[in-house]
Amino acid sequence: MTVTPARPADLATVAKEAYVYLFPIVLMDITRKVTTNVPAGVKPGFGPVNRFTHMRAFPPGDFKEVIRPNFDTLYSVVWCDVRREPLIISVPDTAGRYYMLPLLDMWTDVFAVIGSRTTGTGVGRYALVGPGWDGDLPAGVDRIEAPTAFAWIIGRTQTNGPADYPTVHAIQDGFTATPLSAWPGEAPAIEVTNDPGIDMATAPLAQLEAMSGAAYLAYGAELLQAHPPHLVDQPILARLARLGFRPGAPFDPAAVTPEVLAAIDAAPAAAQAQMTSAEPRLTPLVNGWAYPTYGIGVYGSDYLRRAVIARIGLGANLAADAVYPVVYADGSGQRPSGDHDYVLHFDADALPPAGAFWSVTMYDGVGYTVPNALERYAIGDRDPLRFNADGSLDLYLQHEDPGEERRPNWLPAPRGPIGVTMRLYDPKPEALDGSWAPPPLTRA
Repeated sequence: MTVTPARPADLATVAKEAYVYLFPIVLMDITRKVTTNVPAGVKPGFGPVNRFTHMRAFPPGDFKEVIRPNFDTLYSVVWCDVRREPLIISVPDTAGRYYMLPLLDMWTDVFAVIGSRTTGTGVGRYALVGPGWDGDLPAGVDRIEAPTAFAWIIGRTQTNGPADYPTVHAIQDGFTATPLSAWPGEAPAIEVTNDPGIDMATAPLAQLEAMSGAAYLAYGAELLQAHPPHLVDQPILARLARLGFRPGAPFDPAAVTPEVLAAIDAAPAAAQAQMTSAEPRLTPLVNGWAYPTYGIGVYGSDYLRRAVIARIGLGANLAADAVYPVVYADGSGQRPSGDHDYVLHFDADALPPAGAFWSVTMYDGVGYTVPNALERYAIGDRDPLRFNADGSLDLYLQHEDPGEERRPNWLPAPRGPIGVTMRLYDPKPEALDGSWAPPPLTRA
């Protein structure tokens, strides 16, 4: 390939583009290494490849491992390795209950969804087939092509409070992953020998952001040898050739000029600053809510959006399966605070349009839950809410108990800055096409 020499300013831009482009696949791979470096049953969400691990309960109020945990579904997670053979994903009959198993490739694109919205709630068998595999599948098993040799399933099953756990656990136990060679029997036991070379103490994102530019680019080149770029990536890859970066080949920092190496080493700080500043602009506010209904789950060549979403919420699903409006400002344009009382009012004909269910969850300003006396961290249509005489609904988001009459509709808030997230599962068309929007959070 003939590459036009670039000026230093051009090199800085291209190096930043390289960082943004590679961000999701590098973060996914670090996450894969960390979360599969633990034997089964030791830590929820962690375990060997090709074996589901389940979260069996909602997190406690003082949970701090991830931000914005949900209190609507229990998770079932598996990293799939289909380099050698297909993996058969089995799902049980959920008796009409909402669930979804989105499958993400190493670039964080959702390339398939098994679940109530897409494949229904009956028994299903799906063969996840890796790139280049050519063979026959058993009868009654549907084929799903994986764009990359590793894939990540972050499954969610509707959970109607702790009393519902036994029913959900039975459904979770019906999610299985079986290598084709073991089908239709049980998957063989998988032993995990802890790799001491994997940093288990530092969060994957922190590990990524601590890398030098040259080490980061070398890691990305290594990953592209195993996981091919998407077909739409030719333009960006042509630009990255100016840095000596070519898909299918290792990246050697010693083989580039000092000018190129300087641009590469400056790229992490510049790209991280770009992602931070771009985050609030990528999703316009509607009534104070950041309401992402497009550009989520599948990104095409919108590499900045893809990187930002991976950075703030790795594993995002398709908006058609669930949308998560987040409050950034109250009705007066101010950042919400638990030092004030708020009302979230829904007109009778403007309740959240969810085909499955909806909820509103309370966090502090960082995104963590804060313990409260009711141990209530979310409220929604599966709770015994009290509606107004005209069919409208008022939710009370405040620190102090609003009294017996309003208590069923009370979502306790901590003092200081608060974060509020609404979740609509299986959103109806009006939730996606802009004809409905969350109402403003109004100070009482």
